[in-house]
Amino acid sequence: MENNKKKIALIVGSSRGIGRAIALRLAKSGFDIWATYRSNQAAAESVKMEIEQLGRGCNLFCFDVSDYQSTEDALKKEVENCPPDVVVFNAGIARDNLMMWMTKDEWDSVLTTNLGGFYNVMHVVLFPMLSVKKGRIVAISSTSGQIGQAGQVNYSASKAGLIGAVKALAREVGKKNILVNVVSPGVIETEMTKDLPKDKVMPLIPVQRFGTSEDVASVVNFLCNEENMYIHGQVIGVNGGLAI
Repeated sequence: MENNKKKIALIVGSSRGIGRAIALRLAKSGFDIWATYRSNQAAAESVKMEIEQLGRGCNLFCFDVSDYQSTEDALKKEVENCPPDVVVFNAGIARDNLMMWMTKDEWDSVLTTNLGGFYNVMHVVLFPMLSVKKGRIVAISSTSGQIGQAGQVNYSASKAGLIGAVKALAREVGKKNILVNVVSPGVIETEMTKDLPKDKVMPLIPVQRFGTSEDVASVVNFLCNEENMYIHGQVIGVNGGLAI
């Protein structure tokens, strides 16, 4: 990425966990951050303060990524005036249940946020990025989207769909100097995984530890910041060998 001008990274879903770690890591790499969140203002303000302490700027955007109009209202004017150099789509929810007991709301809410949210964001930001013929896009998927996971049919479907969407988008925009990739975390120590039975899950992970948000952020930082980049349309697993 160019180092002689201000660089902007739009991090969708950045107030906690993996998104927070990505925002801080990219700020350390010289990006000003546009940080989005849905409802936890205190967490968002905390991230903003940490980013500013690193000497970078941070703008906060509050909206529900599953709502197209809300997403457009929050982002359209900003991205048209100043297309971001980087977009990281990290928004996601889980509503786990066995398929035979899964409610329609559990299915719809996960697909609408995790996959529909990608459409909502990219439909707003993509044309401005294409107009300047440069950029990096990284979508955060999941090992569950690669190999499936019992009790997560909705989540696995949404994350698998995200992988397919990125691969197709990569074919569309590569010629415009926009690189698009997927980072696919395994079991990462976040609020979403705090109730997992570690004694049952750990034997499945060859490196014998859960990942950290910083493990994921380091890979995202590489994809967004490395100058010599020929990685495009790929899925990079950050899972300790859980899926090989």
